[in-house]
Amino acid sequence: MTPEEAQAQLDQQVRETIQWHFSPETGCPFWLDWAKKNFDPRGVVNSYADLIAKFDHFQDENLRDLQPEVWVPAAFKGKPFNIFETGGTTGMPKQRIGWNDYKTDYEEFSGKISDDHFPPGGAWLMVGPTGPRRLRLAIEHLANFRGSSCYFIDLDPRFVKKLISNKQFDVARQYMDHVVDQATLILKNRKVTGLFTTPKLLEALAEKVDLYAAGIRGAFVGGTTMTPQYVRFMVEEVLEGQIGFYPTYGNTLMGLAASVPITPEDQFSVTYYAPQPRAVLRVVDPKNTSTVVDYDTWGRVELTTLTKEFFMPRFLERDEAMRRRPRAPYSWDGVADVRPFGAMEKTIVEGVY
Repeated sequence: MTPEEAQAQLDQQVRETIQWHFSPETGCPFWLDWAKKNFDPRGVVNSYADLIAKFDHFQDENLRDLQPEVWVPAAFKGKPFNIFETGGTTGMPKQRIGWNDYKTDYEEFSGKISDDHFPPGGAWLMVGPTGPRRLRLAIEHLANFRGSSCYFIDLDPRFVKKLISNKQFDVARQYMDHVVDQATLILKNRKVTGLFTTPKLLEALAEKVDLYAAGIRGAFVGGTTMTPQYVRFMVEEVLEGQIGFYPTYGNTLMGLAASVPITPEDQFSVTYYAPQPRAVLRVVDPKNTSTVVDYDTWGRVELTTLTKEFFMPRFLERDEAMRRRPRAPYSWDGVADVRPFGAMEKTIVEGVY
């Protein structure tokens, strides 16, 4: 679609989402209560530009402090929900509830990966956070949607972050080895064609196993920062140019932003595009978050989520990125070289995820 068509589609999604979450017949207690204290945005917020102008930044502490029921739309009342946790290393985690959003997000993503790299019917292996993470159900649903089944190796990212923060590097290494050993065992004893993991775990796994010889044809990765130099190392050294490489940028609050295939002109810089109109990413000036930065300039990532299950306007992610121009098949801005916000000024503990 053209940029104008994409904008019209997004504006329509904004109107429908506002109408849904702020109508007593369909809306959730949190936003209905918010409207009483602030204003009713129905008929006032008619476009994405209106949303940026009228709403302040969403405070994700609400997801930590409030009971999950405040986020249940009236139209979903009485339907048991999934509870997904996001982020955090200590204390009460932030939680997002949901029903089918994760299925919709990952079914859409399925069209962006090649059957050559993820052959329908071929088994998958996920090495990453399971438990309360949305990712566990999402990866299995993606595999199932493509006619495949999935093996799982669990990882506790909070434990890893805690170890690294406490400078218990030897224990962190033992835990990482433990996870990799389990994955190696599966690859040696089961036929697996597709892999989902974090870049660091993929690198560690490749040191133990010849991934291509083991049957892996596609690697779908998400999580830790990947500089252009690291991406080149992954593509040329770890995957030896034989295995499809699919970096993604996603989280429980957004869903999944897919990367565009890397071309020689990119010089191994990875750009991600949000799954508009369900979620929108802007790269804003950290000192004036109402404005976006120029193209190919660093700024802070701002996320807006627009679905019937969850409305979250203008959440400032703990990430920074470069703003990139639209690129086929996407008709909206992308975010490139994503890294933790403030990464150049201070040390950030990322762990293995």
